Amino acid sequence: MTTEKTASVKPAKTSIAATRRIAFCGVFGAIAAVLMLFEIPLPFAPAFYKLDLSELPVLIGSFCFGPVAGAVIELVKILLKMLIKGSSTAGVGELANFIVGCSLVVPAGFLYSKMKTRNGAILGMAAGTVIMTILGCFINAFVLLPFYANAFEMPIDALIGMGTAVNASITDLFSFVMLAVAPFNLLKGIVVSVLTFLLYKRISRLVKSAED
Repeated sequence: MTTEKTASVKPAKTSIAATRRIAFCGVFGAIAAVLMLFEIPLPFAPAFYKLDLSELPVLIGSFCFGPVAGAVIELVKILLKMLIKGSSTAGVGELANFIVGCSLVVPAGFLYSKMKTRNGAILGMAAGTVIMTILGCFINAFVLLPFYANAFEMPIDALIGMGTAVNASITDLFSFVMLAVAPFNLLKGIVVSVLTFLLYKRISRLVKSAED
């Protein structure tokens, strides 16, 4: 009889834990969507590249619950942002943001899930930052910039000219990507990683206490 009761309690606890994790993913996604609204212009990039800290709660969530949860939180963030502000790119910019965001949080969350130590966290965030920087360059060069040029009916040279206005060394698409896009993603990855490193333990303790 006792064994039957124990067996019935375990699925119930598992179900409650799963429900709480889903709720936390929603909370982290909502916080990320709000943070996405606060953008900081950067002196080395054109005005349409602005830094936000929306990946911070996504990365913390990925560390807490794993890489799949990180991707789910990233998706919630994008969907909520579209509900709040809509999309000026027919969803293309949001899709690119989702892919680039996942390229940071998923590798970081995966590596940390395999090595739950300080070094594991640092390695994961470093790998995620590098992957995001590289992938961000390709997506901007071959998807976003051509799309924006077509959408706004202007040549890509006009977009590159916006980069030249802030950095005279930007003269073509390659230099635009190397001197504006790459530093932008690298800086974003470093800032988010440092803040995650400082905040994760405190937030993870709150999450664990809520799950108990």
